[in-house]
Amino acid sequence: MKNDAISFMTYSFAIDKAMRAARLKQTPVCFWFTGLSGAGKSTIANAFEQALWHRGLQTCIVDADAVRQGLNADLGYGREARSENVRRIGHVARLMVDAGLIVIACSISPYSQDRQMVRSLFNEGEFVEVFVSTSLQTCAARDPKGLYARARQGHLRQLSGWDDPYEKPAAADIELRTEHVSVDEAVLQLMAAYDALHDEQV
Repeated sequence: MKNDAISFMTYSFAIDKAMRAARLKQTPVCFWFTGLSGAGKSTIANAFEQALWHRGLQTCIVDADAVRQGLNADLGYGREARSENVRRIGHVARLMVDAGLIVIACSISPYSQDRQMVRSLFNEGEFVEVFVSTSLQTCAARDPKGLYARARQGHLRQLSGWDDPYEKPAAADIELRTEHVSVDEAVLQLMAAYDALHDEQV
């Protein structure tokens, strides 16, 4: 039984990522959106997915909030739990890229080491780190989920960038300064990045 298990784990399936990508006529890639709560990750991701979709491309958004309602419902918000949250999201995104999809993952992912770990799951050219760069003051003013208001009142702890660390990417592949660029302008940057990757691999 032990040998059978090892054989299964190393099994090479007949239909591979390149074949799936060829059928879909697209370049599989993960765009990993990181940034504070309220930075605009989900808003831009939604608009980006629509732009890809209207081109006839097959996509999937992996949103950290949605994942925490199911796969990651057992995790808290301490350092180790946050890292495990990011690790699981990263592996889900990797499986979807292997299926030939364009994946848009939205996760605060506050620690640089965790984001680097996720990058290491992918082959060269399959992972694009997108820093949705928005000041804490602007995020707190937007406060779409009411998290900053709860933090001010002392009802919420361990909010990234507020009373818990958020380590800004030192060299993100794309930086979207949302206080200076519109959603449409951000989408144009992202589409240009996808087109450049696609052209390299065609």
